[in-house]
Amino acid sequence: MDNLSNIGVIKDLLTRYGFTFSKSLGQNFLVNPSVCPRMAELGGAAPGVGVIEIGAGIGVLTAELSKRAEKVVCIEIDRRLLPILDETLAGCSNVKIVNADVLQVDLQALIREEFPGMPVVVCANLPYYITSPILMALLEQRLPIDAITVMVQREAAQRLCAEPGTREVGAISIAIRYYSLPKVLFQVSRGSFMPAPDVDSSVIRLDIPRQPLVDASAPAFFKVVRAAFSMRRKTLSNCLASGLGISKTDAVQLLGQAGIPASARAEQLTLKQFTDIANLV
Repeated sequence: MDNLSNIGVIKDLLTRYGFTFSKSLGQNFLVNPSVCPRMAELGGAAPGVGVIEIGAGIGVLTAELSKRAEKVVCIEIDRRLLPILDETLAGCSNVKIVNADVLQVDLQALIREEFPGMPVVVCANLPYYITSPILMALLEQRLPIDAITVMVQREAAQRLCAEPGTREVGAISIAIRYYSLPKVLFQVSRGSFMPAPDVDSSVIRLDIPRQPLVDASAPAFFKVVRAAFSMRRKTLSNCLASGLGISKTDAVQLLGQAGIPASARAEQLTLKQFTDIANLV
């Protein structure tokens, strides 16, 4: 179906199916025709490539992915959208819709069954309220995927892609970099959606390397990261003492072994320094 970014077409479509937007699902449909083609291109959709989309909406991004990729499997939680997608994606023979919550889907099995022998990428316009849980779920499962390209709230994009050692960095920034190489691709204004949200958005991509980026076990690494960022206004030695359940003296000694001043703060550390502390722990 053409003109899926046209507001008139969207309103007519939603009226015919009696569809109303769900605030609880964070539904905002794209009406800027330039965004989805760009997302599909930069997200890695191409001949021979399988794509997992999370949340189809009315199929605007899905259609663009379908034009470029070998196969698209879209996981859509809202059952009310299924008949709409049957109409809007009627000409997309390489698209499969799975009505499910992505956090409940066995994605390892889905990839094996739907994309045998294919490189796989994820591409999605994520609801703002569940951005971090979905991203971490995808990363922690160590899925055989090459990249995750998602549209998120602009402020969230800044945190997710923040460089270690900068003021914007937080625990989620370090967690993302444990698994991937993140970067901001382009910005999307709030007027690109219907209904328009109260914030602007950004499209980011997380490239997932074949080899681990961090030479430390996940439990130890994330224990240190959570402790380090537990009290943003405190020094790292105080945070580690509290978060790791050790004395201040032991925390200072631990930092000294890693070559880090006791007065340092979590946002000043590099990825390697977090790794060194984790390995000492």
